[in-house]
Amino acid sequence: MTMMKRVMPAMVTIAVLALIARRVPVDRLIASLRDANYVAFLAVMIPNTIVYFLWDTLILKTVVGWFHGGVPFRELLPVRAASYVVAFFNTNAGRGALAAYLWRRLDVPFLELGGTVIFLVLTEYTQLILWAMLGVFGFRAELTSGLLSIAVAVAAFWLAVFAYTRLHVTPARALTWLFAPREWVLFRTFRRASAVRYGQVVLLRAPMFLVSLAAHYYGAHAFGIDIPFGQMLTFLPVVFMAAALPITVAHLGTTQAAWLLFFGQFAPAPRLLAFSLVAHLTFAATRALLGLAWLPVAYGELVQPAVVGLRADRIRRTSRASA
Repeated sequence: MTMMKRVMPAMVTIAVLALIARRVPVDRLIASLRDANYVAFLAVMIPNTIVYFLWDTLILKTVVGWFHGGVPFRELLPVRAASYVVAFFNTNAGRGALAAYLWRRLDVPFLELGGTVIFLVLTEYTQLILWAMLGVFGFRAELTSGLLSIAVAVAAFWLAVFAYTRLHVTPARALTWLFAPREWVLFRTFRRASAVRYGQVVLLRAPMFLVSLAAHYYGAHAFGIDIPFGQMLTFLPVVFMAAALPITVAHLGTTQAAWLLFFGQFAPAPRLLAFSLVAHLTFAATRALLGLAWLPVAYGELVQPAVVGLRADRIRRTSRASA
């Protein structure tokens, strides 16, 4: 079973890319890659990744400060960057590494921090859906029943989560088993998060998405692709959600399939595939390089709290023995 879990992402990646390859001739893909204006492309995509890194760290600092205690921004930078290296191969492992650092740094239960990481992931998906809905209703982008269904499902999910974790009701004995998990440590962040906090974290993510939206909108021009802004606003969040699914290696395959599905009417498939591949790999590689650059500092940040904890434990034991 463990071996199957390890090879499954690779198998899914190969399967999705094989299906895409059947639709897009290799020679036309190579031609699209060759004809792109990489100077213009990199001029918007690399700054986008750097802004993402800095703003992502700011969001992490803010949310951790709300629910667990303050950690200086400069201390989170190297650890957040290093987690991107791990996430390049396994998204959940990258999130786990981040939670492990915070656990050592703040000396709070690991599952509390795990709940905060889950809170961040779910609010990220929520704000993407909200941006997609803005594209549908604000810019009159073409509405798909599937996208509207996703929005309704997300709204229903958050109403259920908020009611489950925030309403102080004493359930009947027959329903005690159903409501017991809300008292688990894992749900602590959700219990403490007010409606205002949910709104604040969604708004806090807005600048990061707007920068990414502009980067992809103008970056696509470097590949000869002109997508209407309303359509880009509507479906780019869905592409990001598809990219976030931890079912392929380095999120390859699902991202490209989403670009072809949602933007196929605006550009030939070879150009879309070329742009989506280069954009995705540029983003992932730049984040990984940032992580490698910060790795020595991050290693020190990870080891130092553990060393301090061991020393404190030894001091306590010595004091007890002397007494």
